[in-house]
This record gives sequence, C-alpha cells and structure tokens, in this order.
Amino acid sequence: MKKQPDDFLPLSQATFYILLSLRETRHGYSIMQDVELVSNGVVKIGPGTLYGALGKLEKQGVIKQIRLDEDARRKYYALTEVGKQVLKLEFERMQKLIQNSRNFICEMESEDQ
Repeated sequence: MKKQPDDFLPLSQATFYILLSLRETRHGYSIMQDVELVSNGVVKIGPGTLYGALGKLEKQGVIKQIRLDEDARRKYYALTEVGKQVLKLEFERMQKLIQNSRNFICEMESEDQ
C-alpha cells in the first residue's frame, strides 16, 4: 500500500528544513548551507545525517535525484509532488499547533507577571 503524504508526519526538524531547502534543486553541500541559513543557524546538518536523510527520503519517493550534465560528480535533489504535499501539510500542522496553543501560552505568561 502506497503511503499518503500525511503518513510522513510529523517530520523531524532536520527533515523539515531539508525539504524546505529543496524548494529549488540543490546538491548536498548547498542543502547543508541553506538549512543553516533558513534556520538562522539553529539547525546545522553534517554530511552523515544529510546523506542518510536524503537516501531515506528518496527511497520513500519524497525527493528524487536529478542528474545535471554540467557536473556529473554531484548529485542534485528535488522535491517530488508527494514531497511538496508533505512539506505543505507539515507547515499547516505546525501552524495549527501555534494557533491552538497561542492563547494558553499568553495566559501562562500573564499569570507569571
């Protein structure tokens, strides 16, 4: 039975940023740099973690490898349609978490003052 996009949720923080980085086709080192950039330095992914995650995501059909003629040594990756759906669903899931908890957190902060 084929997995549905919501079967991949929730994503780990590293996986979310890897998928977000693949909003454009990138090679491994570029993914590592972009993850650090878009996470404001909070998430730093090493090569072992990155390539392990890329292999798993590719096997699951969330991303695909793309060969670019300009540099045969580098492997480039892009989101599949399923990958785009997974990223969007995770974003929406996190938004709901924030919306559902905002008032409670604000109440707690008011009580502490």
